Order: sequence, then C-alpha cells, then structure tokens
Amino acid sequence: MNIRHTLSIASLFFATTTLSFGQGAGVAPSDLLKPLAKTWPTYNGDYTGKRYSSLTAVNRQTVKNLGLAWTSQLTPGDGSPGPNSINNNARNAVTTIVGGEGTGAISIHGGSIKGSALVVDGTIYITMPDNAWALDARDGHPLWHYYWKTTGGTHIGNRGFGMWNGYLFMETPDDYLVSLDAKTGKERWHRQIAKVEEGYFSTPAPIVIGKHVLVGVGNDIDSPGFLQSYDPETGDLQWKFYTVPMEKGDPGADTWTTIDAARHGGAQTWITGAYDPATNLYIFGTGNPTPAYTTGMRGDKDNLFTCSLIAVNVDTGKMSWYFQTSPHDMHDYDSAQTPVIFDGMFKGKMRKMVATAARNGYYFTLDRVSGEHLVTSRYGQTTSWANGLTPAGGPKRDPSKDATIPGSLASPNSSGTINWEPPAFSPVTGLLYTYEVDSFSIFYLTDPDPRGSMGLGGKEEASVGSTGSFLTAIDYKTGDARWRHKFYGGRIGGGGILSTAGGLLFTGDGSGSLAAFDAATGNPIWNTRIGQVTNAPQTFELDGHQYVIAATGDTLWSFMLR
Repeated sequence: MNIRHTLSIASLFFATTTLSFGQGAGVAPSDLLKPLAKTWPTYNGDYTGKRYSSLTAVNRQTVKNLGLAWTSQLTPGDGSPGPNSINNNARNAVTTIVGGEGTGAISIHGGSIKGSALVVDGTIYITMPDNAWALDARDGHPLWHYYWKTTGGTHIGNRGFGMWNGYLFMETPDDYLVSLDAKTGKERWHRQIAKVEEGYFSTPAPIVIGKHVLVGVGNDIDSPGFLQSYDPETGDLQWKFYTVPMEKGDPGADTWTTIDAARHGGAQTWITGAYDPATNLYIFGTGNPTPAYTTGMRGDKDNLFTCSLIAVNVDTGKMSWYFQTSPHDMHDYDSAQTPVIFDGMFKGKMRKMVATAARNGYYFTLDRVSGEHLVTSRYGQTTSWANGLTPAGGPKRDPSKDATIPGSLASPNSSGTINWEPPAFSPVTGLLYTYEVDSFSIFYLTDPDPRGSMGLGGKEEASVGSTGSFLTAIDYKTGDARWRHKFYGGRIGGGGILSTAGGLLFTGDGSGSLAAFDAATGNPIWNTRIGQVTNAPQTFELDGHQYVIAATGDTLWSFMLR
C-alpha cells in the first residue's frame, strides 16, 4: 500500500466520524485499574508495566498487511505551528499555548520523542522536552500545541504525560510539574518540584494513582533522590519520600560512612514504575550512588537505597520493602528500569511477583508483596563486574573491576545491557523481553583523591567493543534466556518493546526499521524502514481498526491493516 492511498483511507475515517476529538471524559482513576486494551491511558499502558496489549487484529498471520496510515512531524518551540501531518495540511495551523517561568532567552531547538504517547478518546497526547501536543488519532493532525518557556536544565528527554479525568500532567527539564486541560491544552497550574540550581532535571512521565500524581527527578551531581506525590486537582504536595537516608537513625543510614555522605548520595527516580492495587504499593527503581566512580565518602558499604527496587505505600509515602540490585555500585549502573508485575506459578505455587532486567546485566524475580528474593541470573552474556551473589541475592561486586589508575576492563559499559528503554512481558509465554547489549569498557581512575569527585567525575571510560546487541526473552521462573535475536549493525533495537496478544513483539531492529517478531521464538516476521525508532511502539483500537504507532526522532508514524 502506498502512502497516498493509505492517507486517503485515514481521511475518509475522519470525514465520516461524528466524534468530537479531545472532548471525551479523559481517564477516570478506575480506568487505570483495567488491563491494557483499546486505549493507552498511562505511561506503560496499564499499571503492570507489561506493555502487553490484548488486541489481536494485528497478529502473526495479518501483520504482513500492516501499512502506513499517516505520519506527523513535530516542530517544537514558541510560535511553532505544531506537527505537520502529510495529509490535509490546511488543518495543521494551531495556536501555540505558551507557559513557563523562563524569559524566552533560553530556547531549545530540535528534539526527539523518547517517551510514550497517551491515546484516549480518539486523541494522541505526546511530548518532547518543553513541548506537548494533542493529535487526532485518525490522521495525525494537531488539535493543540503547548510550549513551556524554560529556565534551563538538561533537555535529555521527556517520557510523556500522566492523565486524571480530563487533566494532563507533565514534567519539565527545569523541574516543574505542569497540569493542562486535555481538551484545550490550556495550563491549569504548575508547581516547582525541584531546583534546577541544585542540578536536578525532570524527565519521567508522571503516574496517576487514585488522587495522587507521582513524580520523580534526575540529577547527575551529588544530590539526594526523591519521589513526590501531588494532588491532581490543586497541585498541593501530599508527601515526599527520599531514596537515601537524610537523618541519623533513618533506615539504611548505617550503609553509608556518614549521614552527610548519604544526603549527597544520589539514587535518583528517573523512570516511571508499576503499581499493585492489591497492596497499594508503587514499585520503582532508583539510580546510582554519587560520587559514582570514586569512593569518596561512601566507604565500602552498600549505600542504600541506591540501585534498588523500592515499594512505597501510595497513600502514605512510606517504604514497605526494598531490594538492592547493585550493592555499592561503582559503574553508574542505575537500577531505574521499568519493573514488571504479574502473577504466575513459581516452584509449584501461585506467586505475586515483580521482575526487572537491570542495567548491570543481571535479571531478578521478587515477591512483590514482601520483596522476597526468588531469582537472580546473569543475563548479560559478557557481564563481568561481579563475582557471585550476596546473601540477599544481589550480585557481589568485584573491586578489581572498579575504575583504577592503570585501567580495569569490565562488562557492560556504563550505558548498561539495558538503559531507560521499557521492557515488555507476555503472560502467554511467561517471558520478559528486554534489550541486551554485551559491551566492554576500560575504566580509568583519574582522581585518586580519597575524598572523591563530584557526580560522574573522576574517571575516564574507553569503549573497547561489544559482542553484540540482542532482543532477549527471559524465563521469569529461572532467569534463563529462552531465546536471543541479534540486532545487526551493533545498535540497540530502539526505544523499548511492545508485546501483544496477537503473539507479536514490536520494536526497532537496530538498523533503521520498525519490526515485528514472533513472541514465542524471536523470529522476525515483518519490518518497515522508517529510521531509528526512538520510543517504545504502542497500539490502540479506534473505529474497529487496530493501529500501531512508533516514533523516529521528531516524527510519529502510524500503521494499520490494509
């Protein structure tokens, strides 16, 4: 099917429908408790983090008929006309709604879609740093564009919106939580969630649970990480949970040399987590300790609660349990990957579990109610920084692999076997799907001062190659890789993975195509060359048709069965 014919079909759908786009009720809190189906109402589709859609129209047999429906190119900035859909360009002129605390002196040009879109009421809500759009899901034309005038910050990416009824929530690089009206894009309120002067920048997609909007932060200097909850109606702060000890006597304080070291210890909350309504626990990962590569004031202790999975009660903000995936991390191996929650058989019993494939090359299955350790495996084939396991089930760090003056060879490199990209899980196959990059670096210590260096300083890293990048399927019961599909060209597949009840996985193939794989075997079935995929593909149903969407840089692509 050529593009011109496909677009005429999308235009026909638009002309014949009587729906008023963006005028629906939005996302009721109860909607977020349902399994992922026709819409995509939160960052991972639903609270489980599985990115598993129950839609089946696009399946192993029909995926060969998937063709282009439309594309939209997003143009960020003040005065931008919004995305330029290929078809019906006359409808593309929209007024830019301007907000923000900046003067306009700082303007970030360009950008890339690195997060998830929300798809609700026939509308796609999508973001880039400082920018947000609503698009007609049928043909991609813009409904509104919002632009935030920034005061600075690191514009590395934005992971998307959270939604509560008819309200949207996004974070900005200069550390504000912004609430917009979904129908119009007009700002309702904004609240400062951190200080950019202290090195914080905010990339996560907020997650809405009941009457709580949970937001995280990032920081690459020496500041404490935290998670905060805001009232979706008023924007008032409800609670703040620090991910490192802040006072003597706090849990984990004895795993730092001093309380001052802990207060500057990192453990940032970069990535949106998963929620278990049965226990009212929000489970999320934390980032690396700081300073990252030099001992500094960290001593040789575990440095809780860095590089950990943490479960907090959503109503109180109190920690229920934790599990540390990289005790005393010395390689910037954030554990801020998306956790996946599911129920299944484990050693003859039904268990409520949570799983994560961590940046450090290890995979973990835990009991999500208690945090009890069940499985640890080394899924990175070349992972070499650890030697055995601790009594708690975490990898036991090998100090000889830390950065040294003559250099130490370790795998993976600091980008990890997986980075921020969300995995997927299929309850049919019982497999967790993740990227696996088997890379090597030599880590040189450039600052031997025992007081250490700030943040990520004090070392040099020399990449010395890789044995390959893979799409890997891990059995949650054993932690073993059931299959691996090697990406050619050495590049990671893309910005994450989608799993469907049609027996498919969608992701980039690492060489400029969006591709579909058989979820049971890893065999490639379909691909289309659109460029390097920069976010995790998604799917939704509208007017009886299943769509698949994915982004390449500033462009959103939409596909449907012909």
